[in-house]
Amino acid sequence: MTLVQLRHFLELANTGSFSKSALKLHVSQPALSRSIKTIEDEFGHQLFDRVGRKSELTAFGQYIYVQARELVDRANNLKQSGQQLLSGQTGKVRIGLGSGPGALLMTPLLAHMAKEYPQGHLEISRGSTSLLVQALRDRHLDALVLDIRSLNPSSDLVVEVLCEMPGAFMCRKGHPLSRARQVTLSRVKEFPVASTPLSDEVARILVDRYGPDAHPDVLVNLRCEEISSLLEVVRSTDAILMAVRSLAPDLVKLKMSPELNATAKFGWVSLRSRSESPLCGYLRVAAKDILSRC
Repeated sequence: MTLVQLRHFLELANTGSFSKSALKLHVSQPALSRSIKTIEDEFGHQLFDRVGRKSELTAFGQYIYVQARELVDRANNLKQSGQQLLSGQTGKVRIGLGSGPGALLMTPLLAHMAKEYPQGHLEISRGSTSLLVQALRDRHLDALVLDIRSLNPSSDLVVEVLCEMPGAFMCRKGHPLSRARQVTLSRVKEFPVASTPLSDEVARILVDRYGPDAHPDVLVNLRCEEISSLLEVVRSTDAILMAVRSLAPDLVKLKMSPELNATAKFGWVSLRSRSESPLCGYLRVAAKDILSRC
């Protein structure tokens, strides 16, 4: 027997009339009769007593009705939940954010989820690139947003560039260098320099631009994965922050000589062997849109 046949059985049980049930189901009466006979043949027992034009459930039919109702309801719920999952209305997504993307994306992405997909589930993890990539490979995370310049290329990863953002040296308002027309690296080094861990490519750019003293291992005094902590320090001390400019629009951008001309390249990272859920795809598009407006 099939779900269609069970639906035919339930409708006939509800109306007690072949003609009314056939009309409501948009099938012919002979087709409806065949559905009922198929079920009765499978059970080897009569489901209805025919009394004139009215069909009434037998005692066995009443028992089957309860079971069939449960099966059809579960099938309907399964179909509905599947459609909701495909539309992104439900589902669970686990995203790992690097330090820069975390500061820019976490709150807007959570707010977007709450507004657009209130029945969905979003879990956000923070951490270093290496830890997040391992969690992705272990399937504890579904996707990452990272500065992909800190990512070692690998054939098992798929990377979609979301945006590039210019970097800068920044300080608080009122800082001794905040009004300087030109700032050299030697002036910067008079103060503590704060930064998140930087990729080898960014280190190379700094050295090419300012010399060996600009290598992060030499230049950076305060290193932390959490950009929010570094921002608090820079806003309350004379420390200088080296980071993506849009992370701290309230800070003063130093007029470096020569200019920094370095960017962070944020990307969406996923496993090549893993298909993307609809909700994850919608969040990927949302993340790109949020970053484009930063």
